[in-house]
Formats: sequence, C-alpha cells, structure tokens
Amino acid sequence: MIDNVVEFFRNLPKKQCVECGETIDEQHECYGNKCDGCMDPGKF
Repeated sequence: MIDNVVEFFRNLPKKQCVECGETIDEQHECYGNKCDGCMDPGKF
C-alpha cells in the first residue's frame, strides 16, 4: 500500500507528447497526451 499519496504523485515521470516526444509541462493530471503544437500544428 502507498504510504504517502502526495509523494506518489510528485514522483510520477513527466508526460511526453505521443507524436513529437516533447515534455508536456502543464496539466500532468489530465488525460491529454499531445502537446499544444501537435494538437494545433497551424498555431505554431
């Protein structure tokens, strides 16, 4: 069993975009798996 839930979430690896592999810095808890650039390629 996990002793400290906060430590568990702090130690999760950073999310990476499934298309380009770039680290997604924001919203690690969300279900999205693409960075902003890959979600809207015309934007950047």
